[in-house]
Amino acid sequence: MSMKELIESAEFLVDAQGRKKAVVDVRVWEEIVTLLEDLEDAAEIQQLRDAGEETLNWEQAKIVIQK
Repeated sequence: MSMKELIESAEFLVDAQGRKKAVVDVRVWEEIVTLLEDLEDAAEIQQLRDAGEETLNWEQAKIVIQK
């Protein structure tokens, strides 16, 4: 599901003043959190690359972790 589709499908619980207080559909919220975590990871990887640090893709990282 794209970010646009996630945002459009989200339902919110609002208070008496109409302020959003909670996301009603937990599945949608979990997908949004996953996308945000992926964006954060991508930004961190880019910063490391920009600084000249070595980066590993997920397949390489799993091999290193298993050792």
